[in-house]
Amino acid sequence: MSKRKTVWIPAIFVVIVSLLLIAYFFYAQAHGTHPYPLGDREMRPLGEREEELEPFKLLGTIAVVCGAVSFSWVGFKKKLKSPSLPVRKLGKLLHRIHQFMGWTALVLILVHGAYYLITKLHDDKIFTGLAAFLILLTLAGYGWLIKRVRNKWMRKVHFSLGLVWIPLLLLHAGGSVIVTGVITAVVWAGAALLERRTAPKAA
Repeated sequence: MSKRKTVWIPAIFVVIVSLLLIAYFFYAQAHGTHPYPLGDREMRPLGEREEELEPFKLLGTIAVVCGAVSFSWVGFKKKLKSPSLPVRKLGKLLHRIHQFMGWTALVLILVHGAYYLITKLHDDKIFTGLAAFLILLTLAGYGWLIKRVRNKWMRKVHFSLGLVWIPLLLLHAGGSVIVTGVITAVVWAGAALLERRTAPKAA
């Protein structure tokens, strides 16, 4: 198995591009480049009013949930031989659906983002959305290559991109990311508690 660290180069490049998009987002916010004042719905064209965008906003929220389910596998990697049967079963389930949930999140975000690119190109949040999408796309690419490129760093890059994706997603989506993050933490804590209760007691 190769140990060459060059596999990090594409990931680092994408992270830099994403950070530049985030920097431009803050620049645009600071300099007031948004054509409509925040909260002033009446000034927006009818097709751009928030209530008409709800179905596509929902797609983004579902994508966040799918991403959270996929990421939850990280907390169960070492629990496939857990002394707790429910924890073992949940770990195996998350292992089975990890890739499916990741690809589902990517497809949903692609549809969600394409709609907003067409209808709300002027919105500064487009930049945070693009940054998060680029990271997720690269994350999925590395995930697909893990079993095809025999390099010891592939999984590490894949995991690192997942960690980078979280704050970018939080900046873009806000509340839904916080809620799913809390639920994920509760599931991990619950699994640890179950393991403690079922672990054989020392003599």
